[in-house]
Amino acid sequence: MKVSNETKVGIITIAALALLFIGYNFLKGNDVFSSENEFYTDYDNVDGLTASKPVVVNGYQIGRVSKMELLENGKIRTHFKIKNNYQIPSNSVARIVSADLLGSKAIVFELGNSTTMAKDGDPLLSDVQANLLEKVEPLQKKVENLVVKLDSVLSAVNTALDDEFQRDFKSSLRSISVSLNNMERITSDVEGLMGSEKIRLARIMQNLESITNNFKNNNDKINRILANLDNLSEDLSKTEIKATIDNANQAMKDVQAITTKINNGEGSIGLLLHDEKLYNNLNSATAELDGLIKDVKERPGKYIRISIFGKKDTN
Repeated sequence: MKVSNETKVGIITIAALALLFIGYNFLKGNDVFSSENEFYTDYDNVDGLTASKPVVVNGYQIGRVSKMELLENGKIRTHFKIKNNYQIPSNSVARIVSADLLGSKAIVFELGNSTTMAKDGDPLLSDVQANLLEKVEPLQKKVENLVVKLDSVLSAVNTALDDEFQRDFKSSLRSISVSLNNMERITSDVEGLMGSEKIRLARIMQNLESITNNFKNNNDKINRILANLDNLSEDLSKTEIKATIDNANQAMKDVQAITTKINNGEGSIGLLLHDEKLYNNLNSATAELDGLIKDVKERPGKYIRISIFGKKDTN
């Protein structure tokens, strides 16, 4: 059977229209040959997101962005077509993320833990990940500030490293070199001194070693001597303390005995303190002695007779 050219042209035209329809829907994110569920969410900003962008879960594509529309409140409602063999929990989050450094976006579903699954036409929660450039911008500012500070430091260093500073620095290096040479000479002198006194130092070390060995060999004797000295010191200490306490006790007893005798009127002090008549007689004798001394001072001639010519005074 011969097919006419008109029939061939018609078949080709129908096939081209079918391919155009399928391609157009594919670019819009619609799969003509499979059934899909459609979900939506609202975003404040969808910069870089367009229809037909992929919807992925853990890096695996499960659908596409089907369409976007601007609402009266300024939000952008975004629709997703997901293959109906994938179950989406109702509390899942549709997050806009950066797909590359050029600013293109994609949708990542963060599946929730709800046991209730979203149905065709249900809304989902929305979220927007910060742009990579927005994350880099604070770091860029810090780097710029660091560069400015480094430039200031380098300028200060260049200012400080003038000719005078370089001369001072070279002078300091020369001084350090001279000091190192002096240290080297001192070290050489010390080495020479140690060499000349090497035999003497060796003899001193031998004597020290001999003394140490003697102490080590007589360690037991030294311990016994120290123990004996310790015991002797302890005995002397105990003896002196005991004698002192005995003397003190005896002195206290003697004082107490004397006090008892005085209180009882025994002895001269006791009689003097307790005999009122003796006390009065002593008072009277003292008064008479005082009168006598006063009369002698006033009339000494009454008691002392002096002869000018060697004769007795008859008066």
